[in-house]
Amino acid sequence: MKNIAVIGYGVIGKRVADAIKRQDDMNLIGVCDVISDWRIQNAARKEYAIYAATQEAADKMKSEGISVKGNMSDLLKIADLVVDCTPKNIAAENVTLYKKQNIKFILQGGEKHETTGHSFSAENNYQSAINLDATRIVSCNTTSILRTLSALKRAHLLDYARGTLLRRATDPWESHLGGIMNTLVPEKSIPSHQGPDAQTVDPDLDVITTAIKVPQTLSHLHYWNIKLTKQTTKEEVLNAFKTSSRIKLIRYDQGLVSNNTIKEMFMDMGRPWGDMYEVALWEDMLMIQGDELFYAYVVDNQAIVVPETIDAIRALTGIETDGVKSILKTNNSLGI
Repeated sequence: MKNIAVIGYGVIGKRVADAIKRQDDMNLIGVCDVISDWRIQNAARKEYAIYAATQEAADKMKSEGISVKGNMSDLLKIADLVVDCTPKNIAAENVTLYKKQNIKFILQGGEKHETTGHSFSAENNYQSAINLDATRIVSCNTTSILRTLSALKRAHLLDYARGTLLRRATDPWESHLGGIMNTLVPEKSIPSHQGPDAQTVDPDLDVITTAIKVPQTLSHLHYWNIKLTKQTTKEEVLNAFKTSSRIKLIRYDQGLVSNNTIKEMFMDMGRPWGDMYEVALWEDMLMIQGDELFYAYVVDNQAIVVPETIDAIRALTGIETDGVKSILKTNNSLGI
């Protein structure tokens, strides 16, 4: 059993904390943040040990009736590994502290690859992460790219890939603070950052992405055009995708015609927050013409990286040295 700390109890942090609690080979020893509102209050209701990142945060938490067990340094002293889920760029500042205290750490995809020197996707490079001091879970979109393209690559079907990403404007709970309305905002650079990010995990991928921010918050939507290595059948392509336990094939003709209907399905399945840890790929939309493959899928930006994070904990701490076994264990615990 390894002692795991979560720094940052936001959209990703709360999900990672809950996922850790579902595992039988790791302990959630505490969560740390600066907030004192309903978010950290819910963590206290779950009887998670609460730590404050600053003295000011501790004073505010105590004024709200939250029992504060200690500060961030106190939490790190008893942790074997820390999962940093703080907002973009804050985690990079925390790295100095983690290194000073000689503690293993995992960052999320908002940070640069160079911050850890290793980027993680469980089905791709679990073995290379075993007993490392640090890794970075690639972003939600990059995770989906790696899962789908790697499945095709394993089947020796992938020549090169070109994808267009329709990106949600903001997280659902922050819709009142920002986002966009009545407009579409193309990412200025081609390729967009997701393609090069995927290559930090698999440098051999020939992938180019473009991205457009759209006025909705439920999920991302990807369209892909794949140059195949040979002419093949739809069945062979679907069988390739089925080699990933984290790709869920869905059907348009079953009423799953949009991201809101897909979200409703996962809520009906009883997933916490209606989370979709899998890539939801339309099998009846998938089409092959000659040596070209076309398909589309949906990505839950709040949930897809959660199982990856659990697997990364096992790899870095050496709890499990077999990636397949870790993935299966994580899947079973989360209902994938």
